[in-house]
Amino acid sequence: MKSTENLARESSSGMEQLPAPHRTRIKLCGLSKPEDVAHAIDLGADAIGLVFYPPSPRSVSVAQAVELVRDVPPFVSVVGLFVNATPDWIREVVSNVGLTLLQFHGDETAGQCESLAGVAGLPWLRALRVAADTQPADLVKSALSYSAASGLLFDTHVEGYGGGGKVFDWSLIPAGLARRAVLSGGLSAQNVSDAIHCVRPYAVDVSSGIESPGAKGVKDHARMAAFVRAVRAADAE
Repeated sequence: MKSTENLARESSSGMEQLPAPHRTRIKLCGLSKPEDVAHAIDLGADAIGLVFYPPSPRSVSVAQAVELVRDVPPFVSVVGLFVNATPDWIREVVSNVGLTLLQFHGDETAGQCESLAGVAGLPWLRALRVAADTQPADLVKSALSYSAASGLLFDTHVEGYGGGGKVFDWSLIPAGLARRAVLSGGLSAQNVSDAIHCVRPYAVDVSSGIESPGAKGVKDHARMAAFVRAVRAADAE
C-alpha cells in the first residue's frame, strides 16, 4: 500500500505535467448605449471600451460615459480610448468617469503617454498600428520604446485612427510579445479563432466586428455573443 507521502508526491507530479489552460481576455470596444454595456457584461467580457475621440462615430461624451459605467460590476475593466488628447481632456474624463485603464491610439510618444497617464493616475495601453511594410523587428523596437505600458494593442494601420475593420498579418507579431499583446484590427466571430491560434495573445479587442453591417457604432447583440463564443471555443481547443 502506498504511503500518504508517496500519493501526494505522485499527485503533485501529475498536476505539474498538465498545462495551465489559456483564457484569452475579451475587450468589447466602442460601446455607446447602456444596453450594449449590459449585454457585454452578461456575456462575460473582461473589459469594455469607451471612445473619447469626438471625430469617431463611436465617441461618447463625459455625460454619456457616466451613465454607461454606472452599473459596471467589479473586475470588469473600463478602458478609455484617447487620440492625441490634451491633459485637460484626460483630466476632465477621469475626474468624472470611473475608468480603470487608458488606451492611447494616436501619435503619442512614450513620454507623452507616461505624462498623460500620470495626470490620470492610471495604467495604460499603447496601440501600435501595423502596416503592410511593418517588420517584426519594428514591433520589437516599438515595444521597447513603450516598455512602461501595461500592454500593447496591435491594430491595422488605416487612414485615421482605428476602427477600420481591416486585418493585418498576425504572424508579424513576435512570440515574445504575445504575452503583452492585445490583438485588434478587423476581428470578428469568423476569424478570431484563427487569430488566437496564430498569436496566442493575452487579449482580443473588437469594435467594428460586432456592429451591424454598414452602421458604425451600432452594436449588434447577436454578433457580440457570437464573438465571445468563438473566443471561448478557441481557448477550449
